[in-house]
Amino acid sequence: MKRISFVITVLSFSMFVSAQTQTPISTTAAVSSQIQASKVPPLDKSPMDMSYYPVDYPILKTQDKVSGAPLMRVVYSRPQKDNREIFGGLVEYNKVWRLGANEATEIEFFKDAIIAGKKVPKGRYTLYAIPTETKWTVILNKDTDTWGAFVYDEKKDFLRTDVNVQPLASPVEAFSISFNKTEKGAELFIAWDTASVHVPIEIK
Repeated sequence: MKRISFVITVLSFSMFVSAQTQTPISTTAAVSSQIQASKVPPLDKSPMDMSYYPVDYPILKTQDKVSGAPLMRVVYSRPQKDNREIFGGLVEYNKVWRLGANEATEIEFFKDAIIAGKKVPKGRYTLYAIPTETKWTVILNKDTDTWGAFVYDEKKDFLRTDVNVQPLASPVEAFSISFNKTEKGAELFIAWDTASVHVPIEIK
C-alpha cells in the first residue's frame, strides 16, 4: 500500500509540474489579435470639421477669455476641388446640395438668432443650399442627422434665404465654412473654388 501511495503521489506531482511549465497564452498576443480583427477605417477624403462663433471658442475657453456656451457652431465635411469643375459640374446648379460632403451640414444655435428677419429658435438645423451662378438659396431644415440630400424634405424647411455669389480672386481648394464677426452678430462665410457667399446672422 505504501508503494501504491508513493506512486500516486509522484504521478500527481509530475502532472502539476507539467501544467505549470506549459507556455501560457500571451495577453499581448491576444490583444494584438483583437486589434487585427477590428478594421480601422481609412482617412476620409472629405474630413469632418467644426467652426465656432465666437471664433476659436474652445481655445478662448481654455484661456478663460469666454464663459458659458458658444453662440453658434457648424459641423461639416470638407471635399477637395482636386482639379474638378465644382459649380455647374460636381455641384449642379438649381439642385439641393448638402453644402459639403458625406453627412448633410448642420448648424447649432445656442441662443435664439435672426436670419432674413425671421427668428430662429436655439437648436440644431441641417443646412442645405441651392446654388446658381449668381445666387444661392440657403436653407435651414428641421430634419437633422441625415446623409447627403437624398431624403431632403422641403416640408421640413424652417427658413430659406437668397444670398448673392461673390467671386474669389484665388480658388479655395478645400470647401470651407466659418464665421465672421459683424455689428449685429456674425455672418456665415461659405467658400469653395472661386465662389463665396455670406449669410448674415443677428444675435440678440
